[in-house]
Amino acid sequence: MLKWLAAALVAVLTAFGIYIALQPSQYTITREAHINAPPDAVFAQVNDYHNWQQWSPWAKLDPDAKSTFDGAPSGQGAVFGWAGNSDVGEGKMTITDSKPNERIAMRLEFVKPMPGTSQTVFTFAPDGEGTRMTWTMSGENSFAGRMVCAFVDMDKMVGGMFEKGMANLDALLKSKS
Repeated sequence: MLKWLAAALVAVLTAFGIYIALQPSQYTITREAHINAPPDAVFAQVNDYHNWQQWSPWAKLDPDAKSTFDGAPSGQGAVFGWAGNSDVGEGKMTITDSKPNERIAMRLEFVKPMPGTSQTVFTFAPDGEGTRMTWTMSGENSFAGRMVCAFVDMDKMVGGMFEKGMANLDALLKSKS
């Protein structure tokens, strides 16, 4: 009886491992929103990491997280590092490309809770009297990442944070006008 139970457990674990291995190895999470401010104002907030604590949804999860700023003061070459609680983890972001009022690309490197690298792109386009902002994160999903995704809807979780961030940014810019 014990042998049958052990064989069944091995079969279930093998099937689960195959299921995980067959999941997509790449991911893309995208959200967009209308921001009630012109592209130059929205771009300025995103292009300077010193502004992020005012609107980033992750900043609100751990107000005591340690932040560092390196490289350029803003735009291409600017680097923002953080180390916080289990909700925000540890990592750094580097602006790799910055086209005023149009696009910002970043390399996002996670150290904790799970190491990984992602590409993040923000785009800004005139939309009536405001801006259509798109926030996209993409990258490779490791086996461990795919295992987590079997239990957690990353698109919903991270996409929800993007939505909160853009709502925070919209509210911030409304308060400044």
